[in-house]
Amino acid sequence: MARSAGFRWGLSGVVLGFTLGAAGVAVGVPDPLYPKLKVFSTVLKYVRDNYADDVDEDAIVFGAVEGMVSALDAHSVFMPPDLYREMKNDTSGEFGGVGIEVTHRDRSLTVVAPIPGTPAERAGIMAGDRIVTIDDESTKGMTVIDALRVLRGKPGTEVRLLIDRGESEFDVSIVRARIRIVPVESRLIPPGFAYVRIKAFQQDTGRSLTAHLDRLQREAGGRLSGIVVDLRNNPGGLLDQAIKVADEFLDEGLIVSTKGRNPRHAEAHHARPGGSPDVPVVVIVNHGSASASEIVAGALQDHQRALIVGSATFGKGSVQTVVDLPDGSGLKLTIARYYTPGGRSIHGVGIQPDIVVDEVGSVLRDASSTGREAAGDPSEAPEGDRAAPPNPKDASMAQGSVDETPDRQLEAAVDHLRSHLIFRSGGR
Repeated sequence: MARSAGFRWGLSGVVLGFTLGAAGVAVGVPDPLYPKLKVFSTVLKYVRDNYADDVDEDAIVFGAVEGMVSALDAHSVFMPPDLYREMKNDTSGEFGGVGIEVTHRDRSLTVVAPIPGTPAERAGIMAGDRIVTIDDESTKGMTVIDALRVLRGKPGTEVRLLIDRGESEFDVSIVRARIRIVPVESRLIPPGFAYVRIKAFQQDTGRSLTAHLDRLQREAGGRLSGIVVDLRNNPGGLLDQAIKVADEFLDEGLIVSTKGRNPRHAEAHHARPGGSPDVPVVVIVNHGSASASEIVAGALQDHQRALIVGSATFGKGSVQTVVDLPDGSGLKLTIARYYTPGGRSIHGVGIQPDIVVDEVGSVLRDASSTGREAAGDPSEAPEGDRAAPPNPKDASMAQGSVDETPDRQLEAAVDHLRSHLIFRSGGR
């Protein structure tokens, strides 16, 4: 069983329960639930015996369970064996498709974020885009699992999307590819600043981050002057990896707590001594930063361990657990909400940066005192006003040189570290 803090992307026991119900035997089923299960089993038996065509029993039972789980929230999902295998590949870092995280928001199939370096990002897909059709099929009423079935496929094949971006609607064709996600990328920015981009919270992301920082520290002559952590368009992933990443920058205190209806799901995760507690940190976020990314940003912000720069995050504050089912299927179920060390729930609200910087353009304003009003509500922000954040090009761009697509958010992060370095050295 694994815990997931973001959507990335069994049944033999369930089928057995339904079969027993059809036979009129209540085995271990609570009395208030049994009459409802009997209705289901009655319908299932009637369909099997009387439907005009041959019935694929697995298909209709899987469909019924998918419908039951999808009625809970956008992040709870039942996955038949083939899709569950793909989900496991996803968290290990390799799968075939276009490279986007999707969810339901306001009854629309919505992009959480394009995964960095994938065909979707190269095609210009942005966080917050609404997918109207996939290969001319309307997504209205389509479950997230149905959408993933269509979006994923053989590398080299093409999928067509109709995108609604607020004031504009347009078609885009994307060629699927074998997607291998390298969770952490890094480089050194003079005069000794580490730049680390965390693309996803998958297996070993925490360990990879530590290795990158150790290497950059050696390249900097044994001591880093500052660290920029880029979480833009990171849609989340595994909760334990978010905790490990935050722990890299904290040596004490609460990182995140979770609370659910079942008391067993109330947990608190604390930092341990070690990591990089003395190096100034700036975290860059945007509307595509979700879930596990928001856990890290919220923890470092509440502990005043890092300055948060960028735009308001996605606002996905629920925790899922993944359950292996006997036939190879999987159940991803929302079991709790998570809370920052200061007790904030960011579900539907997001993390508001300390310094708001437009993704394209040089508007820079202090949001530390105005919070939500300055940053805006990510669930209501006009999609047409957002543009895809450019990837950091090189150190010269971060130093403020003219570029066709200057990365203002990265520039602001580096400028803050430079100011901190000058202040610490007494203005010299």
